[in-house]
Amino acid sequence: MSSGNDTADTIGVLLVDDHSIVREGLAVLLERDPRIRVIGTATTGREAIEAARRLKPQVVVMDLVLPELSGVDATQRIRHELPHTSVVVLSVCDSSEHISCALRAGASGYVLKCSVAAELVRAVLAVVSGTRYLCSQIAESLGEAATAEGSTSPLERLSAREREVLHLTVAGATSAETARRLSLSPKTVETYRSRIREKLGVADQAALIRFALQHAMAPAALPALRVTK
Repeated sequence: MSSGNDTADTIGVLLVDDHSIVREGLAVLLERDPRIRVIGTATTGREAIEAARRLKPQVVVMDLVLPELSGVDATQRIRHELPHTSVVVLSVCDSSEHISCALRAGASGYVLKCSVAAELVRAVLAVVSGTRYLCSQIAESLGEAATAEGSTSPLERLSAREREVLHLTVAGATSAETARRLSLSPKTVETYRSRIREKLGVADQAALIRFALQHAMAPAALPALRVTK
């Protein structure tokens, strides 16, 4: 991985994936192109936001399934705070729900992990120039339907805090764990959960988790969520 102060005319990329072998492989792949340099990596959604604030990359290559905070939520926050930073999602998730959620969150590109290596390089170069990029498999199967503005996820009814509570719930965190993570009281967490169920029209926590998974909210890794006293 290159240092953060190499050549001014290269494209600085932040890699976000919770698997070290994937990050290392992507760094080698991207830096084969002399126009691209990897200036940082992150393993969780929260780390991605912090690294983006610090490094101000031109492009973030973002996995969707991440500990602590989903790639969709991390993308939304990065794009809100750093509007000049583009995000390319690199994921195994190929459903129209995942793709549309990522694009609505502000991603400019979407590449499947099964794509040929050159697709990711093309995506990085495209989004820097202001062009939206969908890998060939997605473009062929979804076409313009993947970017339709009229298609919205029920999860968009939730506030940012409600989405955080739901993400931790899907990951299996208890009310006490969620409260410690978000600096809330357990009673407040239960109030949020009740409000979320009401907004989404589900009866209980099991149904809530099923609903979230069906609508592209991937569970985070439990080890990253456990908080000890």
